Amino acid sequence: MGIDVSHLARSLAEQATPEAETGRLRLPTERELVSSLEISRGTLREQLSMLAMLGFVDRTQGRGSYLSVPDAGFIQLHFDLSSQLGHLSGAQFGSAREMLEISVAETAARRATADDVDRLRALVDDMVRASGEGDDDRALEADLAFHRGLVAIVDNPIFSLLHDGLSHVLRSEVVQRRREAAERQPLEPGTTRVTDTVHYGIVEAVGERDGDGARIAMRRHFEVWSSLTGSP
Repeated sequence: MGIDVSHLARSLAEQATPEAETGRLRLPTERELVSSLEISRGTLREQLSMLAMLGFVDRTQGRGSYLSVPDAGFIQLHFDLSSQLGHLSGAQFGSAREMLEISVAETAARRATADDVDRLRALVDDMVRASGEGDDDRALEADLAFHRGLVAIVDNPIFSLLHDGLSHVLRSEVVQRRREAAERQPLEPGTTRVTDTVHYGIVEAVGERDGDGARIAMRRHFEVWSSLTGSP
């Protein structure tokens, strides 16, 4: 008799037991699972392999199998395939990221420490400096690190998972948007690019613990990008 993967995962969670030395959730043996789940050994192995590929099961040679929590690679794979198969569009990804970032900024403003604010400001400083030096790759990494930093302040694994998944899919789009911004707003010596400096508004709102201000500043950040690059 077959069993769907989600049902299998729930059944495994019910039968797993904490390992005394490590605290990891160890699964029963294949023989025990075949008996309790009433499925064939071949079906069990096939579905355990699928769960292992997704990161829900860690199979250690000589020690057995353990339940585990997958990292962002799981949701990145889902979003990648959904995009390639045409089930989700770039506009939908962009809209979802915008809504997520706005919520994150608001919550980060209520939780940030002085050190958090200093780190965010340093990243924007580096972003502006890198753009001025023509180092677009460094500016991009500072930009991405800034938004990851906001998510880290919120410290909610659900937001982290969604942010990592969306950022992974949208990375090429962000690269393209920064390239377009550089082409449409070439820098003269001693000047800065508004698509970089607009991040300071977010930092200031977070530093003032102003959730509403951070939400507005993040929305402004997306409006500046859209107006400059023509993106929706």
